[in-house]
Amino acid sequence: MEDLYLEVARQLSDMGIDKENLSWSTRLTLVALILLISYIMTQLFRHLVIPAVHKITSRTKATWDDYLFNEKMMTSFCRMIPPIMFYLLLPFVFNNVPQVLDILLKGCLIYLVITTLMLVNSFLNSLYEISNEHETLRNRPLKGIYQMINLVAIGIGIILIISILIDQNAATILAGLGASAAVLMLIFKDSILGLVAGVQLSANDMLRPGDWITMPKYGADGDVLEVSLTTVKVRNFDKTITTIPPYALVSDSFQNWRGMRETGGRRIKRSIFIDMTTVHFCSEREKEMFASRGWIDEAQAKPETQVVNLYVFRNYLQNYLKEHPRTHKELMIMVRQMQPTSEGLPLEIYCFSNTTVWPEYEQIQGEIFDHILAVIPEFGLRIFQRPSGNDLTNTVSL
Repeated sequence: MEDLYLEVARQLSDMGIDKENLSWSTRLTLVALILLISYIMTQLFRHLVIPAVHKITSRTKATWDDYLFNEKMMTSFCRMIPPIMFYLLLPFVFNNVPQVLDILLKGCLIYLVITTLMLVNSFLNSLYEISNEHETLRNRPLKGIYQMINLVAIGIGIILIISILIDQNAATILAGLGASAAVLMLIFKDSILGLVAGVQLSANDMLRPGDWITMPKYGADGDVLEVSLTTVKVRNFDKTITTIPPYALVSDSFQNWRGMRETGGRRIKRSIFIDMTTVHFCSEREKEMFASRGWIDEAQAKPETQVVNLYVFRNYLQNYLKEHPRTHKELMIMVRQMQPTSEGLPLEIYCFSNTTVWPEYEQIQGEIFDHILAVIPEFGLRIFQRPSGNDLTNTVSL
C-alpha cells in the first residue's frame, strides 16, 4: 500500500501537483477525477469482467456456479468498487486537511460496510436458490436459517458502522452490548425462537413447503407456501392466507398430510346406521335369492343353516370394496360393525381411494355410498334416520 502511495505521489509531482499544497480548485478537480476513475473501473467490471465470468460459468456442467455468480451477485461486487477507490485515493487530495479527510474516510468505510452487507444478502439468496435446485434440500425449510444469518450480518454491520462513527473498537461495543443481552433477547425473541424452530423443523423433517397441514388453533387448513424466520404462510382451501409462528408448530401439535400424499391413497372412514329392527335370519326364499346372486355359498344356502341378513350384507360390501376399481388394494379394506347406539347400528366402511386428489376422492366416496344406499333394501335391511315432519304428517293422516 505504501508503494502505491509513493507511486501516486510521484505521478502527481511529475504533473506539477504538490500534494502538500493543493488549492481547493485543484482538490475539486482531483475529486472529480477520482469519481471518473471509479466510474470507469465500475463500467469495465460490468461490461468486461461480468460477461467473461458468465461465459465461463455457462460452459461448466455444474449449475451452482450459475447461481453463485448470477447478475445480482456480480452487481453487488460492482457496488464495492467506488468506496474502495475513494478510500485509496482520497488521502492524496486531503492529505493536509485531516478533519475533512477523517470524515470522508469514515463515509467511505460506512459505504463499504453497506455494500458488503448487500453482497452478503445476494450471496445468501444465491445459496437459497441453489438449495431449491438440490433434490435433498429443496423441501427443507431453510429460508428461516438464511434470514437469521442475514440478520446477524446486518447486526454486525450496524456495530461496525457505530464503531466507525465513534472511533471505537467493534469488540469494545460488543462487550458493552453483552450487558444489554437480556434486552436484545427480548427485542429479537421471535427471531431467535423462529431460528430454533426452523432448525428443529428441518432436522426432524416435520414440515416442507407444499405440505398440506391442519392446525385448528390458528385456523390453518391448506398448503404451506413459505417457511421463513418469523412466519409460516399457509394458503387455506378457501384461498385465505394464515400465518403461524414457526415455534408454534414445534410447541403445539399440527397434522401433516404429507404421508397420505406419499402413500397415494386417502382414507374413507364413514358409517351408515342400520335400523336394528330389520336385522333377522334369512328366510329360505332370501337364501335362495342370495345364493343365485353369489352372495352366499351352497353350504350357507342349506335349510338347516341359519344366516343373518346383516352378515350377508357385510360380506357383500367387503367384496364390493375389494373389486371396486378406485379403491387402493394395497391398503386396508374393512367393513366393521360398531357399538349400537340410539341412532341405530353403525356399520363402518374403512378403505382408501387410489388417489389423493380431493375432487376425485369425494367422487369415489360418493359413488361407494350411493351404491350402498341403493342396494341395502335387497338384503331386507333399512337405513335408520329420524322421522321428518313429512313422516309425522303422513302418520297422522293415516
